[in-house]
Amino acid sequence: MVTLKAKIERTQNNYSAFIENIDGIVATGSTIDEIKTNLISALDEYIQTCEEMGLELPGELKGDYSIEFAMDVRNLLTIYEGVFTKSGLERITGINQKQLWHYANGTSTPRRAQVLKLEKALHRLGQELLSLHL
Repeated sequence: MVTLKAKIERTQNNYSAFIENIDGIVATGSTIDEIKTNLISALDEYIQTCEEMGLELPGELKGDYSIEFAMDVRNLLTIYEGVFTKSGLERITGINQKQLWHYANGTSTPRRAQVLKLEKALHRLGQELLSLHL
């Protein structure tokens, strides 16, 4: 099974997403859930159009595939700035607020170790929240 990487980005008015390494599959939406749904629809339409027109499908789309949605740290911090404060992120990640500010504003790009630290902390928080019942 092939894993297709879909990159989500924040634009001025909404979100956009595209499949890496396959030209022509893009989508927009006003929420993360909407962008995921729209990108899956765009992918389905792309495959259907290729089949109807007798065009060669990219190799990644010929068999089974899954889609992995991703975004860079800058987009993550921008999209969720109303949800996560820099001090809150500092507490769960150990990355200081000033450095997070630089990542969010694009004045600095995090090293891979910092990206993984942030990702693991957010996944831990998500798992913790999923285990709670109110």
